[in-house]
Amino acid sequence: MLNPADKTLAARLPEGVLREVTPAYLEEPRGRYLGRAGLVAAPRDTDEVAAVVRACAEARVGIVPRGGGTGLVSGQVMPDGPAPLILSLERMTALRGLWPEENVLVAEAGMTLQAVRDAATVAGRLFPLSLASQGTAAIGGCLSTNAGGVTALRYGTARSLCLGVEAVLPDGSIVHDLKRLRKDNTGYDIRDLLIGAEGTLGIVTAASLKLVVPPPNVGLAMLQVPGPEAALTLLSLAEGRMAGGVTAFELIGGQGLAFLSEVLPEIRQPLPGVSWSVLVEVGLPEGLAPDAALEGLLVDAMERGLVLDGVIAQSGQQAADFWHLREHIPEANRRIGAIASHDISLPLSEIAGFIRDAGAALAGEGLRINCFGHLGDGNLHYNLFPPPGRQRGDYDDRRKALSALVHEMVVARGGSFSAEHGVGRLKVGELERWGDPARLAAMRAIKQALDPLGIMNPGAVLSAGA
Repeated sequence: MLNPADKTLAARLPEGVLREVTPAYLEEPRGRYLGRAGLVAAPRDTDEVAAVVRACAEARVGIVPRGGGTGLVSGQVMPDGPAPLILSLERMTALRGLWPEENVLVAEAGMTLQAVRDAATVAGRLFPLSLASQGTAAIGGCLSTNAGGVTALRYGTARSLCLGVEAVLPDGSIVHDLKRLRKDNTGYDIRDLLIGAEGTLGIVTAASLKLVVPPPNVGLAMLQVPGPEAALTLLSLAEGRMAGGVTAFELIGGQGLAFLSEVLPEIRQPLPGVSWSVLVEVGLPEGLAPDAALEGLLVDAMERGLVLDGVIAQSGQQAADFWHLREHIPEANRRIGAIASHDISLPLSEIAGFIRDAGAALAGEGLRINCFGHLGDGNLHYNLFPPPGRQRGDYDDRRKALSALVHEMVVARGGSFSAEHGVGRLKVGELERWGDPARLAAMRAIKQALDPLGIMNPGAVLSAGA
């Protein structure tokens, strides 16, 4: 059993690390859960993180790590159990080093994704991970959840962009593994173990990150397609014509555009009212014109019946406007109020069938479905909304059953109920239901070996005591 974080523990912490327990530390973006905390600690460096963790281990107090707080599966809030200590990385924001010739940057875990991207840009490089929440999301959180985003098609998820980590383990020991190496076959990869673990195995305090030379020529187009099946064929056509130059390929459903018109009418829509569209970004080498490449793709695709209409961005501002539209779809969703949101992934060949069959299975519910996401890597956000005139609270008794139906259809097609947001506390039950038994047993064994007291983010990913 864990103990609550109290004044006795506070007296054992490094001087000056405690913060007031304010509502901001106890909230998550969707507003479904309110966390609790006995103490909030904001260490200034890795040694202080280690000291806090050791004190919590000795007192057997749970620790909830917190980065930018943008996670969507409640991994950053603990609503039940003895009041934990929230360990915030907000003061660890230093850029420890940047080596443009190596395409490497070392950042502390509290540095925001936007700050990392800005630092890379100043050096003539690109850190390609890109999220709508990048102004707030912290690097430690991005790694702990293995964040994906819009460029995973070309550059991979956060895991693919990390060379090494510095981290504090549950006993307070420090892993010093900030290597800048592409090749290092020296045993078990602790870096990969911590990435995606959501703070349940340790706390990432800094990371060595891969940079890339930004493509000199970037182009963007929004194209109307007849449906998801045509969009997938278009993706294959684009990748064949661009030879690895497709950076992002986003599917946008018509319901998302309708929500934008309803609650954010100031956002300009280049293809208003269409049922399905895709946003295609390409990054090409010197000497290749992206506008010409996209125009050639558009003409070819229209001749094949894969595209019905399209707009190619003619300026940097117009391209920014296109991305502004895509990035505000989640904000429009939030204002409408989803009954249930699903972050799913599927094999590409299964996506069109899933969208068709899931829509048919849910047709009798009278819901509005907003399906959008990172089609290039198989990641969809499949969100259910009440019909006009009703509120999401009217469906509280149906929410779990509706999500179970969606997830069952995803898993039946070889997909995952969590593509890029993680498991957190929200999806622990789904993991227990759908996870491979041998894999779950291995996960529990690793958790027991590294965190025998169960103090690290208790109840996240694996149920408390699992």
